[in-house]
Amino acid sequence: MSKSWWVLLLAIGPLTGMSFIASARTYAEVSGLNGSAAGVGEALAPLSGVWAPTFSACELAAVFLLPFVAIGLVAGDRQSGALRLELQQGMSSAARIAVKALVLLAGWMVAMLAPLSAILLWKIYGGSAYAPELFTLALGHILNAGLTISLACSMASFTEHPSTAAILTLGFTVGTWIVSFFGSIQGGWWERAAGYTPAAMVAQLQRGLVRLDVISIALILTLCGPGLAAIWMRLGVAERRRICESAALVTAVAVAIFACTWLTPSWDSSENRANSFPESDERALRSIREPLSIEVHLAQEDPRRVDLENRALSKLMRILPHTQVRYVAATAIGLFEQSNPGYGEIWYDVAGRKTMSRATTAEGVLEAIYAIAQVKPPVESDDDVFRGHPLAVAPRGAGTLFYVVWPAVFLSSAIVLRRRLI
Repeated sequence: MSKSWWVLLLAIGPLTGMSFIASARTYAEVSGLNGSAAGVGEALAPLSGVWAPTFSACELAAVFLLPFVAIGLVAGDRQSGALRLELQQGMSSAARIAVKALVLLAGWMVAMLAPLSAILLWKIYGGSAYAPELFTLALGHILNAGLTISLACSMASFTEHPSTAAILTLGFTVGTWIVSFFGSIQGGWWERAAGYTPAAMVAQLQRGLVRLDVISIALILTLCGPGLAAIWMRLGVAERRRICESAALVTAVAVAIFACTWLTPSWDSSENRANSFPESDERALRSIREPLSIEVHLAQEDPRRVDLENRALSKLMRILPHTQVRYVAATAIGLFEQSNPGYGEIWYDVAGRKTMSRATTAEGVLEAIYAIAQVKPPVESDDDVFRGHPLAVAPRGAGTLFYVVWPAVFLSSAIVLRRRLI
């Protein structure tokens, strides 16, 4: 009966279609005719070339459409007076909100049929699909939807009107974007906090990177929202008691989140090992027993620092999580520091042995570390090189499926089912 849910289903099809068709066409152009694009390598990885853009439609739907479905399901009972009748049935508020959350999650799984249909089309075209990275990608968007449902349920229970809950939910979402913005500018604790926002979590999982700390925090927050909603759905309980119980729950969640930040295990599920060094280099790095510290003289917004972090340091921290990285810069943009002779230097220190390099590539970082750690660099092998999966095929039939068939099926289903239920 939820009109907002049917709107979500109708919208996610064309959204997915736009993303899939654009990414598939770009992928085909990069692949070249008859697949003659050997050597392009990571540019022909379906995860980054097709799946991440296609599933981005789920991220948009989770932020701008799913909250209204959740708020309508939770706040609608209070508006209609049905909540007072439900409270007389003997079911606990925790069980009631859990059922609603599970129904919302099931509704989201139906909406995810759109990007899953794109996978089927890709296989029909003859494309490659690597199951672990697809599972990781889907997990990221399910967790993101769980966070959205959790937030929307709690806000709908706090407030008296659905529109107020919608404003608070959107405001909280915008707040996480502000944290990400400050993290990219200020660094430090802002940057670390930005790594646990929903957008950062989805971005990591879209690259095939599974971090235990991020997943654990997402699950804790997902359970926290329904917990708060269950507390505030008990209309007959004194407000002061509900405030105290909410404060106790939030405190317990904060302690659990702080504990999760110390979890270091991570896994790379991408086929091209985009988040990892070659296996031979990882074995060599694990043999380093002395503490490693790195001092980087690059500003926060310097493109070289971004390149260094994405290509080398993020991979290094997965192998040596206790590595200390210190950034030194007088400004955030580094525009007026270029004349400083020490700007751009990267100092490596292992057990008092130091060396300096200006290279920001993975090869340059590994070379400097091997030199001062007195570790013999491994022999490069062609087996470690990802050759890519070229596919020079236009996305035939995708427009018909997502722009015509999908809306027609769900529009007719909505009409038929609503008439039967009414």
